[in-house]
Amino acid sequence: MAEAPLLDIEEEVRSLQLDSADCEINGVINPEDARPEEVEKVDEMEKDSDDKVTVSSQEVQAELPKVKDKEVPAPEDVEAVVEMEQYNKKRHLNVVFIGHVDAGKSTTGGQILFLSGQVDDRTIQKYEKEAKDKSRESWYMAYIMDTNEEERVKGKTVEVGRAHFETETTRFTILDAPGHKSYVPNMISGASQADIGVLVISARKGEFETGYERGGQTREHVQLAKTLGVSKLLVVVNKMDEPTVNWSKERYDEIESKMIPFLKSSGYNVKKDVQFLPISGLMGTNMKTRLDKAVCPWWNGPCLFEALDSIEVPPRDPNGPLRMPIIDKFKDMGTVVMGKVESGSVTEGDTLLVMPNKTQVKVLAVFCDENKVRRAGPGENVRVKLSGIDDEDILSGFVLSSVARPIFAVTEFDAQLQILELLDNAIFTAGYKAVLHVHSVVEECEIVQLLQQIDPKTRKPMKKKVLFVKNGAIVLCRIQVNNLICVEKFSDFPQLGRFTLRTEGKTVAVGKVTELPSGSNF
Repeated sequence: MAEAPLLDIEEEVRSLQLDSADCEINGVINPEDARPEEVEKVDEMEKDSDDKVTVSSQEVQAELPKVKDKEVPAPEDVEAVVEMEQYNKKRHLNVVFIGHVDAGKSTTGGQILFLSGQVDDRTIQKYEKEAKDKSRESWYMAYIMDTNEEERVKGKTVEVGRAHFETETTRFTILDAPGHKSYVPNMISGASQADIGVLVISARKGEFETGYERGGQTREHVQLAKTLGVSKLLVVVNKMDEPTVNWSKERYDEIESKMIPFLKSSGYNVKKDVQFLPISGLMGTNMKTRLDKAVCPWWNGPCLFEALDSIEVPPRDPNGPLRMPIIDKFKDMGTVVMGKVESGSVTEGDTLLVMPNKTQVKVLAVFCDENKVRRAGPGENVRVKLSGIDDEDILSGFVLSSVARPIFAVTEFDAQLQILELLDNAIFTAGYKAVLHVHSVVEECEIVQLLQQIDPKTRKPMKKKVLFVKNGAIVLCRIQVNNLICVEKFSDFPQLGRFTLRTEGKTVAVGKVTELPSGSNF
């Protein structure tokens, strides 16, 4: 009699072992077959890295006896990879909104977020009331992008606003750049992270002319965007619903005919890389859905969402050496850096270098948008949590780099410069000082030597010795900075080898790095 229960127990143990074998696939418990307490435990393990919930390893071993012996990813890793794969099914693009002050960049960005379901009606009603109280009824859409009080009171974007939206095929990050000339350095910071640009132009009588004339921000923003690597441009002619315009084809054609020669002179291939379309940012017309023929009978082209979706950008190499310029840093249970992955990939657990100070760091966590992911590839805007460095030892312009092939850190380099417009027709010669903007670096520099002048027609060096050059010249020169900065040759990494020179708030030259001192990346 006493043996019967023993047999029952053995039978039970055997059936449990069979169950556990069925539940495991490559040593990982299948969540569908797992017992509730096992699922709970796996959930707790996933929460552990984020919420610092401590789970005793003995408990995990007791609940998951077979997992610990198998050399396979833990359940959280598998789920994270699956989550990242789903997340990466859509391509990712960074879009910078540029243009003259008051062209309607923030309003257009806010309308995009509203139309794509990122902002609800209740929030819009709140912003409408807030704008009405300030006697600025038409600004309410801009409040979605312009979040701080200074921007709302002045009606001017100061910092680069950042937001996310999705279409059926693409995840977009909106970078809303300031239009005012006082904040051009902030606009440069936004454009340096972008893949494509949306140039917003106001069709209202007088406003287009103000932005386009010499000294207007439309011209400077286009030149800067091209220099900073924004290769594709959508030119949206905004405020077409305005009473002085009223969807006039003549006004639209006039703006297009004036912009095309200028875009060509700035280096854009207008047929391949530029697209024009009319919109109303405030009303959302021709943005998510195509224009109604009753409103505008002459427009047969796409709406803004379709145009954004159809833009093709060159593929990037996820297996190249990592290059991630740091645009910001903060403390959050460790040191967190922000930036765009320009080359390679960043993965949780990686050992990397922060250049130029050559500090070795370990990647604790990677976040894309607001999602925690295991790995982020080129083009992604990420936040990376690091160990091995204090946030006080990191400056904007430092670069997160692979250990095997770190980025160059230099105080001097050779470059090809195109002189745009010198102040008061000054001459450009050795000893000329300016502020250098390259990716997220802002550094004072000096031209120490003019090497050769380039013939603009043949693009070949001229034989005569060059002592100075004037507006419009192309010149090879040597540039020196006071502190170590991270750059690459333009031919190797275009995003990290193109730059602008500015003096007294004006862009005087654009250039690309041609030569770096040997051994400066070790």
